[in-house]
Amino acid sequence: MVMDGLLLSRLVALSDFLAGAMQLRAENISNGAPASLGLARQCRNELMTQPILFPPPFPPEEFRSRLAGLREVMAKRHVDLLIVDQREHRAYFSGYSSTAAMYQALLIPLDQEPVAVIRDLDSPSFSKASRFSDCVAFSDNENPIQVVADTIKARGFATSTIGIERDSHFLTVNRASELESRLPDARMVDFSRVMWEMRLVKSPLELACLKVAAEICDRAAAAAFDAAQVGVNEREVFAAMTSEAWRSGADDAQVAVISSGPSTSFHASLSDRVLEKGDIVFVEPVPHFRGYTARLMRPKVIGEPTDEQIRTAGTMVRIQDEQFRTMKPGVSARDVDRVVREGMLAAGLRDSYTGITGYTLGLKCPPRTSDFTRVFLADSDWQLEEHQVFHMYTSARALPFSETVVVTPEGGKRLTKSERRLFF
Repeated sequence: MVMDGLLLSRLVALSDFLAGAMQLRAENISNGAPASLGLARQCRNELMTQPILFPPPFPPEEFRSRLAGLREVMAKRHVDLLIVDQREHRAYFSGYSSTAAMYQALLIPLDQEPVAVIRDLDSPSFSKASRFSDCVAFSDNENPIQVVADTIKARGFATSTIGIERDSHFLTVNRASELESRLPDARMVDFSRVMWEMRLVKSPLELACLKVAAEICDRAAAAAFDAAQVGVNEREVFAAMTSEAWRSGADDAQVAVISSGPSTSFHASLSDRVLEKGDIVFVEPVPHFRGYTARLMRPKVIGEPTDEQIRTAGTMVRIQDEQFRTMKPGVSARDVDRVVREGMLAAGLRDSYTGITGYTLGLKCPPRTSDFTRVFLADSDWQLEEHQVFHMYTSARALPFSETVVVTPEGGKRLTKSERRLFF
């Protein structure tokens, strides 16, 4: 269901109100009001049956604004033409992103309309999705690098200063070398990191897409835990989770991770394990909506949890909630990280803490599974900005908790709204 732009703010406010009501009931549960448990679940179930309200598509003005910002950087660096081949960046600046089966690129001149060099097979998809119409299509028996070089020459940039993404997953060492050899009179300059960092602060419509992805996370996790019972195969839980994600509007991309057993692990492979009493089920929905991914981690114990598990979960939630409150514009990332890293160690939940406590979320395409443009570490040397979005996570004793969080002046605001507790 697509919402009219005029209704966007009202519907977002209504969604926040309902989510807040559900969270309040969940808090009442943890404060000793068991009668609220049924009300919270009833509220959640009612919300889950309603179709998600989708934001309007990105308008042409948003793409023109993005392009203008990019060209300001190009002008400062004296770049006449930029070769964009990272999938996220092609999608961000043109609306179109192809598969990685063959090399494709978006050529962005400083003062001319962009031109895409695409596989002929993808022409219909390009015409439907791209905000720019100019393209050069090549057949499968042609060399894409040669077509890119020939197009650059034909457009008058053979002797120009050309920016290339040396940190792209698609401009391999061999491709870069061949491109330079086919354009011997051009001056190649590195344009690494620029576009990754341009995308860190999200526009209102980007935030709306991430909010939808976050709601899909909530629904997928709820479906998984409803299915996770004694005697159920792990695959059935995964199928319930992914089916709900796609039913709710997720893209046809990676949507979830699952791990189960006496202990759990990140990035586990799907197995045929049948759930037993005492098992922990760790689910991580990672759905995309219009290319934007949100993430959520939650644990469930099959049967009754131990007192230690309940205490561990409660302590982690408390520490992480404190971390979220620090996530304001201008705050140092290391200070945000310190809350969880030192808090978990001080609470005795970990013997060491070598991983990150959060990373960038937004527009993401394969082959990358996560965006580490910004990460939270003990020595992170950067400051938070309003409307940046992060996946903030921690775990201890096989119990993971994470949220999709947006930076606001009042602190980190959760876009994922699932109850913050150990499920059982």
